[in-house]
Amino acid sequence: MAELKPTILVVNDDGITAPGIKVLLEEMQKIGHVIVVAPDGPQSGMGHAITIGKPLRLDKIDLYEGVEMYKCSGTPVDCVKLAVDKIFKGRKPDLCVSGINHGLNYSINVLYSGTMSAAVEGAIEDIPSIGFSLDDFSHHADFSHCRSYILGIAKQVMQNGLPKGTLLNVNFPHIDTGIKGVKICRQATANWVEEFDHRIDPNNREYFWMTGKFQWNDRGEDTDVFAINNGYVSVVPTQFDMTAHHAIPELNSWSFDV
Repeated sequence: MAELKPTILVVNDDGITAPGIKVLLEEMQKIGHVIVVAPDGPQSGMGHAITIGKPLRLDKIDLYEGVEMYKCSGTPVDCVKLAVDKIFKGRKPDLCVSGINHGLNYSINVLYSGTMSAAVEGAIEDIPSIGFSLDDFSHHADFSHCRSYILGIAKQVMQNGLPKGTLLNVNFPHIDTGIKGVKICRQATANWVEEFDHRIDPNNREYFWMTGKFQWNDRGEDTDVFAINNGYVSVVPTQFDMTAHHAIPELNSWSFDV
């Protein structure tokens, strides 16, 4: 009797035609049966948004030979939710991988990222989940140096599992000289300092265009930002429980008597 292959859900936020998702599904085909559910267009920066109040469409498409693929009109999180409910029909895939994102999702970016939110949704569904991102926004980004690490990390997760409520946030540096290795990191403390350019459109109506700078004052050598800046793959174990557990004892010392 032939051994059943594990099923792997592949999602992203750059859209179903993005080069990064093609690389990811090709690597996952080496270890399992792949089903792709991805947005029908770019959904970067959507965070954990879901679609409410308007229809969601899910259409099967033939984009790559031999791959079961669906395009979704909604967000990356919608893709995971629809996949579990309508494609897997409640039967959970053995692994959920998201990406490969065109652009880093380290530090505070994890909160805004559609790529990581899709992986978070997988973890909420109790599916071992990984988000992959590369430090290159180009549509023609070279993902070749990511391939072996993607495969190795996915194999480790499938072999060892992940702690409940935990997923992996994996970021790759943009380098031509070779990756130095993998570092298990913490999320760096950093933030974006936004600026909004005031502009006028051809109809003489004002609008604003967001720009900004990444402000990183956390110089710890155990962070994801440090790892990427020094040529390593950063792997951050990430959780969706946002409780500040260390603050509970202090808050319990306050008086809330009215």
